[in-house]
Amino acid sequence: MKIKRRDFLKLTAMAGAAVAVNGYAQSEPEMNSLAPLGADRTSSPEIGEWKPTTCQGCTTWCPAEVFVQEGRAVKVRGNRYSKQNDGTVCPRGHLSLQQVYDPDRIKQPMKRTNPEKGRGVDPKFVPISWDEALNTIADKMMALREAEEPEKFCLMRGRYTYLRDIIYDVMPKVFGSPNNISHSSTCAEAEKFGAFYTEGYWDYRDYDISNSKYILIWGCDPVASNRMVPATIRRLGDALDRATVATVDPRLTTSAAKANEWLPLQPGTDGALALGIAHVLLSSGAWNKEFVGDFADGTNLFKVGATVDEASFIEKETNGVVRWWNLAVKDMTAAKAAEICGIPEDQIVRVAKGLGEAAPNVAVWMGPGAAMQARGAYSAMAVHALGGLLGSIDNEGGSLQTAKIPVNKLNADLLGKHQDELAKKHSKLEKIDQRGRLELPVIAKGKSGGGVSTNNAAKGILNKDPNEIKVLVGYMNNFPFSCNGTDLWEEALSSVPFTVHLTTNASEFTVFADIVLPCTVNMYERYGFVKTKANRYATCTLLQPVVKPFWDVIDDESAFPFLISEKLKDRGFSNLYDCLVEMYSDPETGAKATTPEEFTLFALKYYTHPLWDGKKDTHGDKINGWSEMLEKGMWNSGAYKYKSHWGGKFATTTKKFEFYSETLKKALAGHAEKHNVDVDTVMEKSNYTARGELAFVPHYEPPLRHGSEQEYPFVFIDYKSRLNREGRSQNSPWYYEFKHVDPGDVGHQDSLRIHPTDAKKLGISNGDKVKITSMGGSGECVARVWEGVRPGTVSKAYGQGHWAYGRTATDDFMKSATKGVNNNTIIPWELERLSGSNARNGGHAAVRIEKI
Repeated sequence: MKIKRRDFLKLTAMAGAAVAVNGYAQSEPEMNSLAPLGADRTSSPEIGEWKPTTCQGCTTWCPAEVFVQEGRAVKVRGNRYSKQNDGTVCPRGHLSLQQVYDPDRIKQPMKRTNPEKGRGVDPKFVPISWDEALNTIADKMMALREAEEPEKFCLMRGRYTYLRDIIYDVMPKVFGSPNNISHSSTCAEAEKFGAFYTEGYWDYRDYDISNSKYILIWGCDPVASNRMVPATIRRLGDALDRATVATVDPRLTTSAAKANEWLPLQPGTDGALALGIAHVLLSSGAWNKEFVGDFADGTNLFKVGATVDEASFIEKETNGVVRWWNLAVKDMTAAKAAEICGIPEDQIVRVAKGLGEAAPNVAVWMGPGAAMQARGAYSAMAVHALGGLLGSIDNEGGSLQTAKIPVNKLNADLLGKHQDELAKKHSKLEKIDQRGRLELPVIAKGKSGGGVSTNNAAKGILNKDPNEIKVLVGYMNNFPFSCNGTDLWEEALSSVPFTVHLTTNASEFTVFADIVLPCTVNMYERYGFVKTKANRYATCTLLQPVVKPFWDVIDDESAFPFLISEKLKDRGFSNLYDCLVEMYSDPETGAKATTPEEFTLFALKYYTHPLWDGKKDTHGDKINGWSEMLEKGMWNSGAYKYKSHWGGKFATTTKKFEFYSETLKKALAGHAEKHNVDVDTVMEKSNYTARGELAFVPHYEPPLRHGSEQEYPFVFIDYKSRLNREGRSQNSPWYYEFKHVDPGDVGHQDSLRIHPTDAKKLGISNGDKVKITSMGGSGECVARVWEGVRPGTVSKAYGQGHWAYGRTATDDFMKSATKGVNNNTIIPWELERLSGSNARNGGHAAVRIEKI
């Protein structure tokens, strides 16, 4: 992000004013990274040190470095050794400084003294010692063991490092609970669904835009979010000089503003547009024959409305292209797609022909906007199938999987060794999110109930189904703010008898907690590691404590389970302690941990050991020992090899790229058999319209709308700001100061973008206060009259509207007064049931707008 001199002067003036008002310069100068060093000192690099760590402001997870002077973090950049982000970071990395030095951080353990729970209810927290806090938690957990109901313990995970295994897997399973609930389905599980049931890859993709001749960005803004931000910022300008860029999104994103084509489709109609493009590619003969194959006699039989004999086509790397045509594509002409999605027919044809001409060097970049919909699984498949038609899957300039990152895994045998009979039995009971039920297949990776449905956990908790949750531990999460249907989460959390929140800052989740434990800030104060990829390289990158924690805080994923294991051992249950110290001994010395600090370090060394012990070829950076790993802070793989999965190596049922998904057919049939029904019944219960063979191919599903067009005439569009650090930057003054970096947004306000034609009809002018209402809830924000949003839709950045956070994010914490409105209050509760995902896009959130 380039900052103009005028903006920089405003920023420094604002920081100085904050110091003057709050007195930090006099009382706590070390808490302000911008505070002057003193008259006899300088900020020159000679008296500082760059220390490696990792930015977790989004799931790009960039290797980073922090410049530290006299114990203070003062500047951020990318890790100089990184091939993933070229040694750069985006604005999120710089915003992190205001998180570690946030004066509103939780500074010591606290306990609730008001038994009443609910929004607007003062918990009346009082400070307590660590010993009291841990003893209280251990007593509550032991009560469950003694009552032989350990399944009533629940661990809820938000963002994580890969030390997550300790708190997320080992602790609940050894204790005896099945209820480890991840936040993953709030992110992009429906997006992964599209890739898995076509190419057998359940993960985010890498995109080789350095070699693309056509980049089709669909439902995301890669320079702002979607998992390879710095690499894209660096490359998009060059790509525009060499390639055609088209963007499919109802709002004018940064990428769309730079693109050659903007396709502002009607929300939720992504599947129709994708099939319309596929129809043009097939009927014009523009599919990639090296990957897909061709008709036996070379004559193109893909004609409008015509059924084609499957035997007439000889496929190479794919399965079922003709059957897909017959079932879903043959009648979806560009003209029909145009009627459904609101994009001109000639533009659909032009984009399709451009893609065909550029193939196979085409990146069809699928984001959550195309998938995180109530019926988004098939939209995701349809968009990803275009890459298959173009031969760009696993190919130069296209979408790629990832190189292997050879780290150690959780030792499942050791875990099982330390489970007693109660734990073995109860850890296999049904989970609180009800995944795998008839109406909620969650067929992640081909298995019924194989994924997670985070947002459905609220219903499970509230209804005590399949069991009551009596002890709930959450870390790095804030589900009553980050999941749509916020009122349901507030009610559910109010019903839990005992809740623990491990967090850096008080938030909406914290308000429902009985014990609050202060934690380290990722990137600055803790150890951990993450695995990521971008720009053809996979990386393992470390988080390290580059500064000493200011408060008496702990690492949530490692120190907390170790400390609890000690308390449980004192009470006669030593299984967890024994498991942890045996599983995570120091790989260099064999030493067993005696403190939480030792335990954390040993665990980190255990997982990353293969990368730095020098015994095996890691097919990447050669690192000689643990000290060098700490010094560099990361490991790079070799460059990903194109066509790694061609030749029958895709992880699908047919080992090929599947237009007709035998993999999905098998998964749906397995789920149906589990419940003694047929697949059509599964589709009906999952809110899908497809019946028969259509359920096994990418196809168009009409949007599922909450609210009539007459009462709620507009469609609400949620998007992620390039300044959102996983939704945790709203207490940072810089977030509001520089909010104008998002197209159409305005600093220091919660902006609702509305098209001028719609604003005129409603008598709304730019800057007017407006009320937005859906079937889920309502709130107030400020109108931003702007051409960069499709008529009939309104858009707003996720993140504002906190009713419980810090002094910057919340208008009045004690009164639950907000600055703006939370998008997830507006978006009604809903799920994408095949994947378990939150449904936050795709037009199901219908709203009305009223001038206040």
